[in-house]
Amino acid sequence: MTCFAIRTVNITIHGDLIMRLCRFEHDGTTQAGFYLDDEVIPLSAAAELTGNAAPEGCCLISKLPGGADREAVVAIQNALAKHSDDELAALKLDVSKVKLLVPNPNPSKLLLLAGNYAKHIEEGGGRASERARTFPYVFMKPPLTTLTHPGDPIQIPAVSPDHIDWELELGIVIGKRCKGVSESDALDYVAGFTVVNDISDRKFKPNPGRESREKDGFFDWLHGKWHDTFCPMGPCILPADECPDPQALHLTLKVNGEVEQDGSTSEMVFPCAAIVEFISSYVTLEPGDVISTGTTAGVGSAKGKFLKNGDHVEASIEGIGVLTNPVVGP
Repeated sequence: MTCFAIRTVNITIHGDLIMRLCRFEHDGTTQAGFYLDDEVIPLSAAAELTGNAAPEGCCLISKLPGGADREAVVAIQNALAKHSDDELAALKLDVSKVKLLVPNPNPSKLLLLAGNYAKHIEEGGGRASERARTFPYVFMKPPLTTLTHPGDPIQIPAVSPDHIDWELELGIVIGKRCKGVSESDALDYVAGFTVVNDISDRKFKPNPGRESREKDGFFDWLHGKWHDTFCPMGPCILPADECPDPQALHLTLKVNGEVEQDGSTSEMVFPCAAIVEFISSYVTLEPGDVISTGTTAGVGSAKGKFLKNGDHVEASIEGIGVLTNPVVGP
């Protein structure tokens, strides 16, 4: 991946690293805040304590790199470091007392990559081609009905319940409009990174008695990505200027406490910058668009294991957080 320079604004406040941003509901209102794994600090409360102007609204895109409110958010972060433990404790809300929300709920495009990790290709019986000899496979999901909040259930579809799989992925959130950007400049257009679980129905086959057609297999696969609730996202966004290298993040997915996926974003065939370059070569990317970058080895279909009612999924990416969802259904 092409090297790039970024400004790091990480600060430590009495042992807590303040860097990630989230959306949450509390006392009937939707708010933006700093995400601390077990706690959140409302951005408005932090601004009031520090005497800074509070950025308006709960949209995170304006508060991330490339957004109009980014400098104000960084100023609040830096000012918080000057306050005592007791003052900060008065601001913190236990994460169990709030409702975490999809951090970027209305992307104009929700794009995902298939087969972007060599180990995942190989566990499915394929062979990964060298990057120079191939190109990224990109597909889409309908964001309105697939995006699912942290803690909300993944719904097993009654129409096809038996082969529902997990896929932990790093999600890129676009911060600035871009078209035709180079790989060397691509990360300048990224606002941040989040956790995505690309839930997949591995054996969706509408109308089993159908007449066979050449493209049936592809569309069965594609439509198996589209069931309602099949794209949990969150619990927060790691700002791009807080992430020195998106190709050096550890990935772990657990089902009922058992590790199923254990890998690294360093395994990508096409790294984040190359993905943005490729997609922007033919599609204009808008602020808030999300690109999910593919999954590592360890999916259920390679083991004959699939999600069922009562399961609990934890999708974790180093430096971002843990996206947890129960599974419900037939």
